Amino acid sequence: MSIKRNYLLGQGEKLAVNEVVKLGFGTGRDPYTFHEAKQTMIALARATTESLEQLPASACPRDEAVAALVLHPKYLSKSSYPTDLLRETGLRPIGSKAVTITPRKSHLKSRPVPGASAELFVAGPRQRFRDFSQGIKSWSDSTPGAGDLIKVENFRALSAAERVKPIRSKAKEILFEIVLHAGNRKHCKYILDAFEEHLRLLDIEVDMDKRIDADNLSFVPVRTERTRINAVAEFSFLRIAREMPRLRELWPASGRGTSTLKPFCCTPPDQGPLDKTIRVAVFDGGQPDVPSLSKFVKQIDTEGLVGRVEIYEKHGLAVTSALLFGPIQPDTQIERPYATIDHYRVLDQEAEDDTEASVYPVLKRIVAVLQAEKYDFVNFSIGPAIPIDDDDIHPWTAMIDPLLASGRTLASVAVGNGGEQDAAAGLNRIQPPSDCVNALSVGASDGTHAKWSRAPYSSVGHGRCPGIVKPDGVVFGGVPKSPFWVIGYDDPNLAMPVTGTSFASPSALRAAIGVRAHLGPVISPLGLKALLIHNADPNGHEKSEVGWGQICTDVEKLITCATNTVHVVYQGNLDPKKFLRARIPMPRAAIEGLVTIKVTICYATETDPQHPLTYTRSGLQIFFRKDRNKIPPGKSNPKPATFFKTGLGKPEQLIRNDAHQWETVRQETKRMRGQDLKAPCLDIHYNPREEGHDTEGEEIPYAMIVTLHAPKMPDLFEQIWDRYRFQLSELKPRLELPIRIR
Repeated sequence: MSIKRNYLLGQGEKLAVNEVVKLGFGTGRDPYTFHEAKQTMIALARATTESLEQLPASACPRDEAVAALVLHPKYLSKSSYPTDLLRETGLRPIGSKAVTITPRKSHLKSRPVPGASAELFVAGPRQRFRDFSQGIKSWSDSTPGAGDLIKVENFRALSAAERVKPIRSKAKEILFEIVLHAGNRKHCKYILDAFEEHLRLLDIEVDMDKRIDADNLSFVPVRTERTRINAVAEFSFLRIAREMPRLRELWPASGRGTSTLKPFCCTPPDQGPLDKTIRVAVFDGGQPDVPSLSKFVKQIDTEGLVGRVEIYEKHGLAVTSALLFGPIQPDTQIERPYATIDHYRVLDQEAEDDTEASVYPVLKRIVAVLQAEKYDFVNFSIGPAIPIDDDDIHPWTAMIDPLLASGRTLASVAVGNGGEQDAAAGLNRIQPPSDCVNALSVGASDGTHAKWSRAPYSSVGHGRCPGIVKPDGVVFGGVPKSPFWVIGYDDPNLAMPVTGTSFASPSALRAAIGVRAHLGPVISPLGLKALLIHNADPNGHEKSEVGWGQICTDVEKLITCATNTVHVVYQGNLDPKKFLRARIPMPRAAIEGLVTIKVTICYATETDPQHPLTYTRSGLQIFFRKDRNKIPPGKSNPKPATFFKTGLGKPEQLIRNDAHQWETVRQETKRMRGQDLKAPCLDIHYNPREEGHDTEGEEIPYAMIVTLHAPKMPDLFEQIWDRYRFQLSELKPRLELPIRIR
């Protein structure tokens, strides 16, 4: 006897249409008068110009220099960008970072308090700075650009010392990662040539061919004595100098107690994958030849590899096993894989011999593949061993994020095993490229039992703003007493115990692949990311510990719902500066009792790595309306109700008031009376920006999951399905259930 199951309802986008919605914003009072701002700027411009004049000629390509323009906290929105001031002075913006300042005066009727602000890096010929320093004295309030003076809190030259990150190594000679504002093609070559000449005069050798260019940044490896790095950092277009990170340790130190556990027999299934059309890639250390896995895995060596390394192959095999089979259980038949895997070996003997110098070559191999091949799913369980930095983007993130901006590839990224490092120093934070806003970053939990928590080794959030909620979620990754079992390296017929986020990440991705295998391509990779996050259970833990929660890896639970619950999937593209009104399906009769509405929305976006504070180019304003047909007198839109919160768990003093708008994942759950919902909808306004200022923008992909749960309506699903059956579609699996429950 077949069991009646209710499935996800798809094509929610058929309930969505573009609407004209007028927004009104007040400007508020300005903190300074024009006269106050002018007098302050006269002194600041003079001091800045004098400092820039002291720079050696080799530090100023084509006699150009860089200074910092700090905005008052009130003027952080893209509409307040000081475009006119920059145009009038002839200075060009080349980057920015977040700063916390206490302004001289508040724009509110209160004493100034510390607040988040932006420090813009501006560049131009030193003569432009001289002209501005002299010309500002004669400016009036009608001078072009004068209106922007009230937005400026500080204007200053940058010192070499502040560009150098703290050095922890005790070695005399260090391999540094130098980040340059090399600019676009118009500026790139002469800045890079000038930097090479600057180093030559310091008698420092550099191979510029080893650099990585990401948007307007260039990342250059430079080996020099630690005592000389400040002289290097005098170069005006140098953003930061930091120690080159090593590649990650592949196994958490706290997980090494598994060696005493007794392995058990395991045999991979004889049948091939469920869906051979799904394209999956893994970038790792390769794996040994395992005949029983040959029907599931194609091994590919990327270019330039030198020698194989056993420890890398052991890790690569474990990652592959986790992606194919999930955690193997004793006395249980291993499940048939959902798809085949292209396993790209990107780690070699050179990576083992010098893990610092290999950080860039490994990344280049990965990027070359992703630029040439199109995959539905990708897993990264490797990366640099460095906690993320709020002020600067790592090249792994800067290069990989744009490759995921189409929303057509779901990349799962392990957050790293640094969770037991020094928390006060921030060394336990997630590691690149798990801070990619377009990826699914995955940490590890210690189990699936009722009292599960983050595995101690799993790196923690918060992430960068935007990208605050990182990891996106956690999945069981094993702990010494309860490890994650995979295909054995020495004997593939015996399971091997492992622990680490390296195995949680592919296990999470496997769940998404499983949904794709059963439902087909009706849900996009971006939609699958939304589905995993939507079903994540936080279990009372902080977002910095587990993100949105423990990700469900049971495919059946992901695609079905109870009779008093309905899940609706919306997918499509958002047009810039327009509103999408997404109707929430309701039964014909009012919902009895209380109803819980849960919404998760994800979108993919292009990024600006030189502007960490405004890293994402797309943002969403979301308005929830209980009745789209009820418009108050004198108004043009229905009254909005509070739904999405503005805070996402980051300390209040470090987050901009509108920062939540630029997060690529938003989620909220609300309970309300069913009788109050007449014709509810979500108005979604897509707000584009580029390098922090206004732009026309391009359409972006989005995916949204909306859940209604009404405990007192046991037939809620049937009522909604009956009303919308000609608009929505029930996403029934192509393969016969039951699906095995893990």
